[in-house]
Amino acid sequence: MMTNRARQRIETDTEAAALIESMRSGQRRATALVITELERLSAASPLLLRAMQPHLGHALVVGFTGPPGAGKSTLVNAVIAELRKAGKTVGVIAVDPSSPVSGGAILGDRIRMTAALDDDGVFVRSLASRGYLGGLSPAAVRIIDAFDAAGRDVILLETVGTGQNEIDVAEVADVRIVISAPGLGDDIQAMKSGLLEIADIMVVNKGDRPGAEETMQQLLGALSIRALRNTKIPVLKTTATSGEGVAELVEAMSADGAGQNASEPLARRRRRARYLIARAAADLVAARIRAGGAAKLDTFADQVLGGSIPPEEAARQLLKAL
Repeated sequence: MMTNRARQRIETDTEAAALIESMRSGQRRATALVITELERLSAASPLLLRAMQPHLGHALVVGFTGPPGAGKSTLVNAVIAELRKAGKTVGVIAVDPSSPVSGGAILGDRIRMTAALDDDGVFVRSLASRGYLGGLSPAAVRIIDAFDAAGRDVILLETVGTGQNEIDVAEVADVRIVISAPGLGDDIQAMKSGLLEIADIMVVNKGDRPGAEETMQQLLGALSIRALRNTKIPVLKTTATSGEGVAELVEAMSADGAGQNASEPLARRRRRARYLIARAAADLVAARIRAGGAAKLDTFADQVLGGSIPPEEAARQLLKAL
């Protein structure tokens, strides 16, 4: 049993290893503490990350993304229920949009994930996006490692749902599921230039609504001209509220995941680490500009406007100057 001391102090490798073992034994409080420390990037994070290393690389990470209104949370809930019927343990990371004023978030996705209630085989963690336009925050990647080390078979990652910019999930997930629904209008057109390029599986949710077949045909037509991909992408129809089509979706996830996870686990984890480094680099540049680099940026902006240097050269010079 985890003691009060273990909950409050993680200051040595031994304490970190003990906490990870508690998490791996199924203690939900230990899992919650590890996730909280990693989300905060506390002083204990390096110790915990080291202690998790021998236990990483086994979970299948499945990302769910798509425009608002497609029913992502409800579909994730249905997928959880189907995975649990198959005896799989599940970790869920649900990312909600942050307030541009306070930075907080409602974190309401878990309200629709009733399949996780009173089930120790499911652990749901809600996160704020913290303003990251790609639909994820770097904390999500660290929490993936926590769920993986805890022994979860499948990690479901639900992103914010902001549209075609939401493609960070492509760098993080092993299987990328892009969800649409009938009645979303121009969202299908917008998706063509962004989300369709990253999809491993396409889903038309709310398949019992009028226009579902038409939406499927639109997606099939868009996928037929998708650039740089020769693989045939499944287009499935689901009705998350009734469970129709969910078993077929889980089967497609498993089939795609079997191919993805056949690759070296280190390669998949290294891809996620590259994402973290890229985000940290972008944050560092933005912070330095706010701290005093704005004048230099204006100088380069004037040169770009005047045609004396291209934007790429201005970016290189700015990075050198910061």
